[in-house]
Amino acid sequence: MTEAAIEAMQFRQAETSAVRVRRRYAAERRFRFYGVLAISVAVLMLALLLATIVSKGYGAFVQTEITIDINFDSAVIDPAGTLDPAVLATADYAKLIKEALYAQFPEATSRGDKRALYDLVSTGASYELQKMVLTDPSLIGKTQPVTLTASDDVDMLNKGYMSRSGVEAERRLNDKQVGWIDGLAAKGLVSTALGTAFLTHGDSREPEQAGVWGAVVGTVFTMLVTLLMTLPLGVATAVYLEEFAPKNRWTDLIEININNLAAVPSIVFGLLGLAVFLNFFGLPRSAPLVGGMVLALIVLPTIIIAGRAAIKAVPPSIREAALGVGASRLQVVTHHVLPLAMPGILTGTIIGMAHALGETAPLLMIGMVAFIVDIPGGITDAATVLPVQIYIWADSPERAFVERTSAAIMVLLAVLLVMNGLAILLRRQFERRW
Repeated sequence: MTEAAIEAMQFRQAETSAVRVRRRYAAERRFRFYGVLAISVAVLMLALLLATIVSKGYGAFVQTEITIDINFDSAVIDPAGTLDPAVLATADYAKLIKEALYAQFPEATSRGDKRALYDLVSTGASYELQKMVLTDPSLIGKTQPVTLTASDDVDMLNKGYMSRSGVEAERRLNDKQVGWIDGLAAKGLVSTALGTAFLTHGDSREPEQAGVWGAVVGTVFTMLVTLLMTLPLGVATAVYLEEFAPKNRWTDLIEININNLAAVPSIVFGLLGLAVFLNFFGLPRSAPLVGGMVLALIVLPTIIIAGRAAIKAVPPSIREAALGVGASRLQVVTHHVLPLAMPGILTGTIIGMAHALGETAPLLMIGMVAFIVDIPGGITDAATVLPVQIYIWADSPERAFVERTSAAIMVLLAVLLVMNGLAILLRRQFERRW
């Protein structure tokens, strides 16, 4: 082969190699672009989801109010003049509101018009007057303007979610009611204010009175029961299987079953809780105690698997060094292995608790779908949780519950962020220590 042919062949090989290198670099750039694109789309979808939830739910924190002059008639509130709290609590405060509305709109003379006029304010407005009088009995006998919570229909109309036009029979507010509202608004008696009822009240059939505090307290109690049951038991199981258990068929069978339990549908655990905890042991229905026990069954496999992985990741040299200076197996685990594995264990706990926080199906099986108005005072009181509360409100026909549903999702996300934030802080404490 001549020297010119060799040079030509080398040139072609160099050119081919350059083309291959350019193709590899181009493929790498495309791969990076696809990765950035995927992340961008995911972030965009997340931002869109959060924006949709916030745009639909922020209105639940704002409530329409109506200001009217209330005559705290002593003949209605306290006829005997004894100022007995029992008498003041049972007075007919709804009558005071009706008389104030009739005085504002004297043209409402028929029974239907009077009923429609009273529907402008919330059914809980009478309790607001009751609370005012019980707090300050000196109001009896006076006449003064009082700001009352408007009904959910008036609230939706004021926020623009309800049409003023269209066929009257197909609207929740008739033309007279819309006219009365406009008349009050023209006098500056209709206002929108930041309300705390959504964050301080329990559930209610009336949207303007419904709140998430009962569900938040029930969620906290349920999560505490779940955490107190799963973390010690899960860590102890992981330590035993990884550090002390002999490797034989029985431990292999246990490991297989633990892995299988992590994939069991949650509704199966709900059926188990219904059959065992409620029907066999007779524990209270719809209680955070039972809900936490059911969720503990769901979370436990996750914590065990994560705990074993974290313990296995501890370098063998740590164990060998501790054993070399005379430490026992138990001292090696408690003083060296567990502290080093704790960040990984807490990571698994975060994942498991976040999973439990969003569960609904198993809790429905043990009765936590019940309508609960009172705020639970303990783990044995009837309660509900935020995911179930969201499910109940999403199934309600009133338009105002759409706001409550989205706002409850916002509260659920806030609780999740707080819970995860605390767990992350604990994990960092252990990481700084070692």
